[in-house]
Amino acid sequence: MAAPLSSPGHNNHVKFASLFTPEQVLCNPPIADRDELIHEMLRLLAYQRGVGNVSETFEAVMARERAGPTGIGPGIAVPHARIEAIGELVIGVATSRTGVSFGPGDAGRARLVLLVLAPKAAPALYLRAVSSLCRICADPGTADAVAALDGAGDVWRFFDREGAILPDHVCAADIMNRKVVCVKEHDTLQRAVDLLVEHRLVDVPVVDNDGDLVGVVSAYELLRVCLPDYILWMEDLTPVINLEPFAEVLKREGRTWLTDVMSWDYATLSEDVPAIQVAKEITRLGARQVYVTRGRRLVGVVTLQDFIHKALRD
Repeated sequence: MAAPLSSPGHNNHVKFASLFTPEQVLCNPPIADRDELIHEMLRLLAYQRGVGNVSETFEAVMARERAGPTGIGPGIAVPHARIEAIGELVIGVATSRTGVSFGPGDAGRARLVLLVLAPKAAPALYLRAVSSLCRICADPGTADAVAALDGAGDVWRFFDREGAILPDHVCAADIMNRKVVCVKEHDTLQRAVDLLVEHRLVDVPVVDNDGDLVGVVSAYELLRVCLPDYILWMEDLTPVINLEPFAEVLKREGRTWLTDVMSWDYATLSEDVPAIQVAKEITRLGARQVYVTRGRRLVGVVTLQDFIHKALRD
């Protein structure tokens, strides 16, 4: 019997391998279709763990799959859903030597599939499980190594040997986006504007050659540069009705260094602070996003939209 984990509080060093048994593993089944594989995994979990209505759970998992990629590493897919029918974390595992398509091309072929079902009212459980999985699967060869194993017991023992422990809480590193669009401190304003427009951003962080965060180019501050104070006090805007101030900025954007326009007014938190601290800072500061650092090095960003998604839907 897998060890229950039903509370987001302290977990007394629960090992990831204790959350499932060899009976919850499909070892290289003759299934090449993603939907068929997930359906078969759910049927197995319904028999082994009583997860409830298979069809309803399948629809919940597929809805999350349609929302975006669920991979955590090369050849590894983590389909998941929050459902009301369970009171604890439920894990299913499947391997495939030929791979099952979870995305386009060879990069989207999963050889290790970990199906995670979490109680709907426990927002941190899935994120804690994935945090543990990311430690286990940090080696890019993990999927191939597990898929090469011959039996369900061997697959379970692989995870048991890794010994990964579920963290007691979700931290900033678990919810941040590690792919941060940024500019170098010696770039020009033109480069920052290009990135703001291309990626539809409201802020672009500025880093030095060591990757340390040194400032932010804010779309709001850029607007202030384009609209000096005297314009803000003008009642009659006829002299500038054709965006003349913006034309002036465009003339010199390729010669304007970021150090002349960037702001030092931004929110940062260490990667190891609890995620609830991220929510507190976003709320307290009225911030659109928080930058996550390791020392001074920029390692990620948590936007308000990302936090809501992770806490209430992921």
